[in-house]
Amino acid sequence: MILMDIEKQQAPSKEVDNSPHERRKCPGQRPKSARRLLHKAITRCATLLVFWYLIKTFTDRIPLDARVRTWNFSPFHSHPFPYPHRRLSLHEREQLFLSVPSTESALEASRAYATHPHLAGSSEDSLDAKAILHLFQDEFGIPKTTHLPVFNAGTPQSRNATLLLTTSDASSHPTAWIDTYYPVMNTGLEQSLQILNADGSPLWTADLVEDGDPRDEDAHKYRDAVPTWHGLSCDGDVTGQLIYANYGFKEDYDELVAQGTNFTGKIVLTRYGDNARGLKIKGAQELGAAGVLIYSDPRDDGYVTVKNGFAPYPAGPARNPTSVQRGSVQYLSSYPGDPTTPGYPAYEDAERTEGSNIPTIPSLPISWQNAQRLLEEIGELYVQTEDGKKHLSGRASENSIRLVNHVDTKVTPIWNTMVSIPGHIKNEVVIIGGHRDAWVMGAADPTSGTVSLHEIIRGYGALLRKGWKPLRTIVIASWDAEEYGLIGSTEWAEDFAPWISEHVVAYLNVDVSVAGSRLFVAASPSLAHLMKQTALDIPHPTDEARTLWDAIGDDGPYKDFVQGFNETIDSDFLELYNQKEHKLQASETKVYPLGSGSDFTVFLQRLGVACLHQGFDSTATDAPYHYHSIYDTQSWLERYADPGFNRHVAIAKYLGLLGLRITDSIVLPINTTQYSLELDDYLDEVESLVPSLVEKAKEVQFSALRLAIQKLQQASLKLDAEKFEAEEDFKKLLKRVRFPGRLGKQFPRRQTVLLRRAADWIKAVFGVPPPTDEELQLLSLRSAGSWEEYLEYASEVDVELFGDLDDAASEQNWKGLPFPIRRFIKAAKRVAKANQKLIAFERGFISEEGIKDREWYRHLGVAPGKWLGYGATTFPGLTEAITIEKNVTLISHEAKRLESLLDNMSIALLP
Repeated sequence: MILMDIEKQQAPSKEVDNSPHERRKCPGQRPKSARRLLHKAITRCATLLVFWYLIKTFTDRIPLDARVRTWNFSPFHSHPFPYPHRRLSLHEREQLFLSVPSTESALEASRAYATHPHLAGSSEDSLDAKAILHLFQDEFGIPKTTHLPVFNAGTPQSRNATLLLTTSDASSHPTAWIDTYYPVMNTGLEQSLQILNADGSPLWTADLVEDGDPRDEDAHKYRDAVPTWHGLSCDGDVTGQLIYANYGFKEDYDELVAQGTNFTGKIVLTRYGDNARGLKIKGAQELGAAGVLIYSDPRDDGYVTVKNGFAPYPAGPARNPTSVQRGSVQYLSSYPGDPTTPGYPAYEDAERTEGSNIPTIPSLPISWQNAQRLLEEIGELYVQTEDGKKHLSGRASENSIRLVNHVDTKVTPIWNTMVSIPGHIKNEVVIIGGHRDAWVMGAADPTSGTVSLHEIIRGYGALLRKGWKPLRTIVIASWDAEEYGLIGSTEWAEDFAPWISEHVVAYLNVDVSVAGSRLFVAASPSLAHLMKQTALDIPHPTDEARTLWDAIGDDGPYKDFVQGFNETIDSDFLELYNQKEHKLQASETKVYPLGSGSDFTVFLQRLGVACLHQGFDSTATDAPYHYHSIYDTQSWLERYADPGFNRHVAIAKYLGLLGLRITDSIVLPINTTQYSLELDDYLDEVESLVPSLVEKAKEVQFSALRLAIQKLQQASLKLDAEKFEAEEDFKKLLKRVRFPGRLGKQFPRRQTVLLRRAADWIKAVFGVPPPTDEELQLLSLRSAGSWEEYLEYASEVDVELFGDLDDAASEQNWKGLPFPIRRFIKAAKRVAKANQKLIAFERGFISEEGIKDREWYRHLGVAPGKWLGYGATTFPGLTEAITIEKNVTLISHEAKRLESLLDNMSIALLP
């Protein structure tokens, strides 16, 4: 309105000046030049008054959403969420979030996602990626466009979607997009398995198809949708005698070699359990085997077996004997991700290698029903020695076995669906992620995790509609191709590694939310206390008298049944199961260290980002989980894993609340002291391995390493004191500082845009340059409406350059900001400095050299065991120098590497 009036003012025309009326002279009339000068003076004074009024209005009454970090005054960016009259407190935010996830919504989402196959790279997978994109858009108020924001990785659109999130060019509203990567993957074409007569004719042919019992409608419908094969397996047609190798642990192979077993040209039969399936194949391959078969053995199902009187699924809870566990046979402990682009992203035009983390001999997954027939060919699997100990027999079958595995290997597109929720502090980012792809329907793996993520998204959407803006930026990711080897998350993190290292505070992972009754929690030790406290604040999913944390000791629903009868359980399984139970009970925090097997791997093990992971796991008294089978269905999930879907909702509340507490905390809830104390336990475990070196043991000592750990603990305690004081000082000032933007009337955004344009126009008339971004920030700080804006500013500007608060010489640098605001910004800067030290702590474990023989892994504190793949090995380089290499020189080298790394961390931690 004002702008239009000003634009209508024009200089007097000649026609007006020469009109008869104007030509009349009156007595005492001043000369024409004097009149014109007076007219110009009055016009300019009036314009200056208008200009002064507009600028004052703009700087004093700028509205809340114009004061966010992007300083974007475009009239076309209206906020989709109404701002409340009063900001939600932290407690109110948490309670609002916790009120949103519901069993009804979770069940509906599960039935939508888990009732069709969605193999990575398939058309169904692509549709699911877009469905998640629409979920992000609907819940976070993101406008939908004619063309979906689907970008090829490496293009400017894909790069900017992530990289601009932490710059001044970032949108002030949520944004969503899909990144497309191009890894090499394969699918099964032809698989067969036969026992051959002496003349080479088939004696028996395996039925490699799961039966698809019609009592489970989805399993019946899709019984032939995805072949029973190993992802990334080698194409081949091989024949050889059969040898049984138990779990295919390195210890199993070592035992067989020690007693003279010859693996050359043989086909090895192993059972699933505990170590990664690819490493079962790697162990056999290195001994000269021709191929590997892996089966699901009911001995690993605990007490709930057909042998113990339970009916097989779908008639009852025991394992269906035809079920087959598909899965990737990538050597996960070598490196994850696309085999052909190790350490760099799989763009469409990427330069590719042959891939050194995949087998060169063929393999097949088979059912227990087929395995029984093969075991008959071997006869005795075990022998007992004179001391009564059981050992593998190492016997080979008389008949030969023919294994055929033909696969279609090619570059295949995959889709990561991403969304960002911009926060006040744009240079600190929290990522929450879980994978979307499955081997078949994947009701538990991964759809239960997708469902929990679905409920988190709904909860965060509700907060946004109440005017919430997180303190830190949040990125939520629906990863693709995790099942093939953590490909989607690994390629994205390799793509944006420098950005992640600079900005990501923590990564929160969800995979299988529910597959059983017991809560499993694993994390960087620095997040262990946060995980426990948060679980204590959430009710138990099935017992109102207890908390979620109590579920870490829960047993399955068949515990009372098996205790009432003389039920049997396999001794090998029970030994492994009891070892895990003992570790849990011995742990002070009850939080396991992270190895690998899910999407946290690249963030923690390669880039040094603090991570956490959780879900309900199966116990010995739960219904067996049909992992990667057609029987991982919605029907099985509703009947046995989570009737009522309360556990799905519990994980949603848990992970979502963890996200809120990390995102909105003033000082990050990262406990470096807990971590540094646990390093003593890591070293204790290493020292317990030294006697295995026998004669060489006396040459090994770790006193210098123990001292380095103690120094780190002392430095961490000093940081604890500093971060406590910094937060207390900040909170005290927070109570005293009055935020001008909270006082008086706030102009609506559209009116402010017009005022800003008017001010810019008037400045242009008088030749005044527009304000810089820094000046706009400072002007806005004078009318800030929240403490978050000061913390935001402190995180962006080097306040040290502004000088001391009481120094008169620095007054110009502070641009006239009031003293309380200056002091508050200084306090905010102190908090930001402490947070940067907390973020850097996990990064400190990263060594550019990496771990011996698997340099992709760079975290010297923890890594997946070289022959485990999933399970964590602490101080991995040092541990494996003892257990695998048995080399005293290498042991000393690894110890010194750790000492140097810990000394540097101690220096970095000091306030």
